[in-house]
Amino acid sequence: MKRRTYHMMIAGLLTATLYNTIANLSNLSVTDLDDWLASNNQTVSIQTAVRTAQEKEQTNDSAVEEEQSSAASAAGYSSLKDTLTLSNYPKKTVTATGYTAGFESTGKTPEHPEYGITFSGVPVQRDLYSTIAADIRVFPIGTVLFIPDYGYGVVADTGSAIQGNKIDLYYPSVDAVYDNWGKKTLEVYVIKRGTGKLTAEDLNHLNENQALQVFRNEILKE
Repeated sequence: MKRRTYHMMIAGLLTATLYNTIANLSNLSVTDLDDWLASNNQTVSIQTAVRTAQEKEQTNDSAVEEEQSSAASAAGYSSLKDTLTLSNYPKKTVTATGYTAGFESTGKTPEHPEYGITFSGVPVQRDLYSTIAADIRVFPIGTVLFIPDYGYGVVADTGSAIQGNKIDLYYPSVDAVYDNWGKKTLEVYVIKRGTGKLTAEDLNHLNENQALQVFRNEILKE
């Protein structure tokens, strides 16, 4: 017991000496040092939380890609829909229409400097993962949806007419809109909720998913 008490006293003296040394060198009070340490501990906690969230998001992305890879490589899968177990994802009923980059949908002509550029800054495209418009209060920028009979849509755009549970699906031409879509009310699946931003690199990464290239040509023909 005496030895333990002795060690505790030595530790206390060393701690006090350390505080005094730092205070003298930096012109800070002990209270200031306590505040500084608390602040740095809080910063570390915030950084840890952010890092954990990023790792979780990467893990979710990897799980989706692994599921797609396994399904696409198996015999008998003839459609993009078969590559996911859609019952694993939350769904939402929406009214979906089609749009183009043209004047009839956006009021812009090819001469306009922002022609074909979405709200997120990435160009419109119809691909494995196509750009779509949504109410970003419902589906934030970057949200990935699976839309039956259309495929994957990534929320990249918004619009004054797209309010609430409405989405607008990009097609390269008016004819493609009428031939392939029109207007439908249906259930869509939320594969990944967006963070509020989307880059061209993000979209390219999605579209280069090797497991899904077998389905890409069919989409690009529209």
